Amino acid sequence: MTMTVRDLRPQDPADVEAFAHVRHLAVPFMLWTPAGVLHRLVHTDPDAHYRCLVTEEDGEVTGTAQIGLAHDSPEPGQGYLNIYVRPDRIRRGAGALLVRTAEEHLAAHGATRLFSWVLDEPQNRVFAERRDYRPSRSAHFLRLDLTNGTLPPLQPLPPGVELRTAADFADDPRPFFELDAETTGDEPSDVEAELTDYEAWIEETWKHPLLDRALTTIAVVDGRPAAFSAAHTDGAGRYATAMTGTARAFRGRGLAKLAKNASLHRARAAGCTEAFTGNDAGNEPMLAINKWFGYEIRATEVRHVRELA
Repeated sequence: MTMTVRDLRPQDPADVEAFAHVRHLAVPFMLWTPAGVLHRLVHTDPDAHYRCLVTEEDGEVTGTAQIGLAHDSPEPGQGYLNIYVRPDRIRRGAGALLVRTAEEHLAAHGATRLFSWVLDEPQNRVFAERRDYRPSRSAHFLRLDLTNGTLPPLQPLPPGVELRTAADFADDPRPFFELDAETTGDEPSDVEAELTDYEAWIEETWKHPLLDRALTTIAVVDGRPAAFSAAHTDGAGRYATAMTGTARAFRGRGLAKLAKNASLHRARAAGCTEAFTGNDAGNEPMLAINKWFGYEIRATEVRHVRELA
C-alpha cells in the first residue's frame, strides 16, 4: 500500500468527481457536486489560503480535506480543516496524513486556532481528541422526504408581506446581499464572520452553481427584503437549505418560516425528492420548526478546536 497526499487537480474532471464522490459517501446529508467543489476552490478569497487536498492509495482517491483561514472574521489567526475519508477506507492512515499536512499549511500562514467538524461517532471523536482537538458545539444534519412526506400547508401572507424569489433580484442583487450580510453577522458561531465585500459575495454566493434562484425565497415587507431561505439544488432531486435568516427589525413575525415553507412547496413541485438542512444542537426553537416541516435528524457533527499558540 502506498499512501500519498496532494492538492486536488482542478483541471482534471475525474479528480474533481472523485473528491465529490468521497464527500458524498462520507457525508450524504450535504450536496456535493464537482461544480460546487470547483467553484469554491476557484472563488475563495486568496487571503484564505484555501486548498483542497486528497489522499491516494495505489492511485485511488480515499480521503479529502478542505482547509483555509477564516479571512472574513474580524479575529485573525483562525483556521479550519474539514476532513472526510471514504467509509470503506478508514483506519489506513489517510486521515492522519491529511491532518498533518493541513496543520502545517495553516500554521505556516499564521493560524493559531484550528476548527474542525467531526462526525459524532466514537472512532472519529477519539481520532480528533488524540490530536489535541477538544469538542465545542454540535450540529445536526436533518432530512425531509419530499416524495412521501407531508409539508405544512401554505399560510396566508400578513398584510404588507409578499414572497419573491432570488430570480426577481437578478438585475440588482444588492438588497439580498445586505439581508444576507446582516443575518450572517448575527448567526451564532465559534468564528465570527462579516460579509462586507459585495463583489466577492457576487462571485462566491450569488454565482454559486448550486444556488437555485427560482427556489430561494425572500419575504419582502413594504418593499424591503426582511427574511429569506436560500436553496441549493444538485439537479438530481436533492435540495438543501443553504441559509435562513431574518433582519433584526423583522424578527419574531415568522417571516423566515413563511419563506422556507414556500420554497419547500416549490421544490417538491419542481421534482425535488429530498431536502436537507442543518440545525445547531443547542437551538431548540429552530429544531422545533424543522420538525414542524417534517425534518428528521439523521446525523450529528461536533465542532472541535485546537489551540496552536
